[in-house]
Amino acid sequence: MFPQLSQCARRVHRQCITPTLLRKNHSQTTSGSTEPSGRTTSFGFRTVPEESKESLVKDVFDSVASKYDLMNDASSLGVHRLWKDTFVSTLRPGRKGPMRCIDVAGGTGDIALRILDHAREQYADRETSVEIVDINAQMLSEGFKRFKKTMYHRTPQVSFYEANAQELPPLQFKDNTYDLYTIAFGIRNCTSIPAVLEEAYRVLKPGATFACLEFSKVNNPLMSALYDQYSFSVVPLMGTILAGDRASYQYLVESIRKFPGQPQFTQMIRDSGFATGGDHDGGAWTDLWGGIASIHTGVKV
Repeated sequence: MFPQLSQCARRVHRQCITPTLLRKNHSQTTSGSTEPSGRTTSFGFRTVPEESKESLVKDVFDSVASKYDLMNDASSLGVHRLWKDTFVSTLRPGRKGPMRCIDVAGGTGDIALRILDHAREQYADRETSVEIVDINAQMLSEGFKRFKKTMYHRTPQVSFYEANAQELPPLQFKDNTYDLYTIAFGIRNCTSIPAVLEEAYRVLKPGATFACLEFSKVNNPLMSALYDQYSFSVVPLMGTILAGDRASYQYLVESIRKFPGQPQFTQMIRDSGFATGGDHDGGAWTDLWGGIASIHTGVKV
């Protein structure tokens, strides 16, 4: 069991054999209230009370944590790995010198590892660091195991925190701190996307970059129809066969369809205070594979 915030509120000890994680009660608001709000949100195609979504999402990722790459392989035909490579290489971490990065919903560590590798391999940068944040302790454990196999284990370049993207504890995640905020295939699982974006804006330095990789909307009608057929027929079946868990994979497909399209998500980013490019592919966002996924960026002004 990981320590509760009431017992300790400290960063991961990078020298520890098992991670000690900063932890927050994810079902509570900042005031600590658990009273029903009366507001609803989507959980896949279901409408649920806002205060229920986080526990439902946690159940999904508790179930798939050890098979998370398999889950992404199923939903993207394996090309999520190429998309993540493109995502990080587009950001060019380390190009302007060492960076302090925060990777949110990054429990398995695959984006953080790419950031550190890119900075080291392209710019001989061994000082860039990444703080990995996730709401799910099991996902973080998978990431910690991944990093134990790398040169970054037991170094100041990586640390792990269990925290809610919508309410990053301000004593740990201070205002105007980070040079780069990344979130990949995670923001659609959050109860309030605007709250996540507002927290991203708060913790970034002025002039720093917000970057999001997420499944999006396919614009070509034929490609969209084929993708829908694959998503709703094949992905849940693969979940059953490969992981014995149809429901989690069904949620994955449904959550992708409920996520805002590229222009709508861009406006949400702007509404949080970020400056973006124009409302087109190659401007505020970059479509991958015809819009199956998209990279969105914004700059804190």
